[in-house]
Amino acid sequence: MCRLLAISVRQPTDMRNHLRQFARIAQNSREYQGDGWGCAWLEDGHWSIYKNVCPIWEDNLTDFPATNQLLVHARSAFRNEGIAVENNMPFADDKYAFIFNGELHGVRIKEQGRIGAEKIFNYIKRFDHGDMLPALEKSTGIIAKRTTYIRAMNIILSDKRFLYLHSLFNEDADYFTMFTKTTENELILCSEKYPGETGWQKIENETIEGFRCLS
Repeated sequence: MCRLLAISVRQPTDMRNHLRQFARIAQNSREYQGDGWGCAWLEDGHWSIYKNVCPIWEDNLTDFPATNQLLVHARSAFRNEGIAVENNMPFADDKYAFIFNGELHGVRIKEQGRIGAEKIFNYIKRFDHGDMLPALEKSTGIIAKRTTYIRAMNIILSDKRFLYLHSLFNEDADYFTMFTKTTENELILCSEKYPGETGWQKIENETIEGFRCLS
C-alpha cells in the first residue's frame, strides 16, 4: 500500500520541501513504504524520471531541479514481491505520468505490464481519444466490473495540463482517503496531509475528477 503526491505550481519551484514532507509521511506510515520510490517532473515540457529502490527517507532529496509539476510515489510492494527499481512508479510516456495506490483481487483484464499498476496504466490509455477524464471513468469502471474485490484503487495521472484523480476504496478510510490543498499558486494532491499544516481538504470516496494545472 503506497503513498502518492502530485503538485502543480504557477512558476517553477524548488520542490525539496515537498519531497521532505512526503518522505516524512512515508517514513511514519503505519504501512512500510520503503520498497523504493520515484518521481516524475516536467522539464522543458517533457517528463523526467527518477527511481531508486531505497526508501525515500534515506535518499538524497536535494538534487532535483525546480519545476512546475511533480508526481511522487513511495512503494509498499504487495506481499513483498517484485522489489526492483523497474517496478517503481511513476510510469510515464511522452504524454502521461501515472502513480497508483491500492489492492485489487481477481482482476480479469488482459494488458501488458510488469506489475498490476502498470497494466492498469496501459489499460486506461486504451480509452484515451483526446479527453482523459471520460477515459479514466470508463476504464476504471470496466476494471471494477472485472475484479472480484477492490480494497482500494487510488490513481493520479497527469497529461501535463490536468491532474486526474480516481479515488475508490471499500475499507480502511483512514488510510486510503486522499487529500488536497489549494492556494493561489499551488495545487497539491496527497495520500495524507503534510504534518503540521492546515488548509487541507478531504477528497470524498468514489471521486473521479480533473484538476487544471496552474502553469
